[in-house]
Amino acid sequence: MFDYSARPELLKGRVILVTGAGRGIGAAAAKTYAAHGATVLLLGKTEANLTQVYDDIEAAGHPQPAVIPFNLETALPHQYDELAAMIETEFGHLDGLLHNASIIGPRTPIEQLSGENFMRVMHVNVNAMFMLTSTLLPLLKLSQDASVVFTSSSVGRKGRAYWGAYGVSKFATEGLMQTLADEVDTVAPVRSNSINPGATRTSMRAQAYPGENPLNNPTPEEIMPVYLYLMGPDSTGINGQAFNAQ
Repeated sequence: MFDYSARPELLKGRVILVTGAGRGIGAAAAKTYAAHGATVLLLGKTEANLTQVYDDIEAAGHPQPAVIPFNLETALPHQYDELAAMIETEFGHLDGLLHNASIIGPRTPIEQLSGENFMRVMHVNVNAMFMLTSTLLPLLKLSQDASVVFTSSSVGRKGRAYWGAYGVSKFATEGLMQTLADEVDTVAPVRSNSINPGATRTSMRAQAYPGENPLNNPTPEEIMPVYLYLMGPDSTGINGQAFNAQ
């Protein structure tokens, strides 16, 4: 596991947007960021899940989060602009952006992968992530110390059979992270890095490995040290790097 111990008020005063915040790693990250003082913007497509995370954060006495229902699969360009305008009006700037939301799609040989399935996975995992990044970058540049964290995968660092669209989308994720990192390096107070969560006890992992005993994998809460490190001031100056949570 990534070796890092965060001080209690590591993220005090920071505004952090988490995509896919309704469950799994996204929900764990949102609660963890809130527990360390951040105002967390919970973005996801299922409002009931986001509301549950909101209630958990409120009940724990952490800074009041915000629920942002937003479907990355169907969102149009003007909706990204409206999202950025809303965040600017309500919060003034953005200190962190965790790209966590993604879909796995069918695990099948490329020869049998339909164009429709390939494009759907690429749209959610790459196109929507690009749209969020480019639209929210001006708000991140208003921060004194902003961090963009991309969620990668081992299959986005070395290609593996049958991971098709998902694997390709994670290679694209690493590419977007590196491109952004090079662009902001020394010219903006923004850093860009990626995390490979590794095998974690989530519904997506169960979908990918139905025969696996999930109890052999750590919970999302157990892999949070690297998520805290990259979102807080201790990683200032770390840019363009690919991290492993485990």
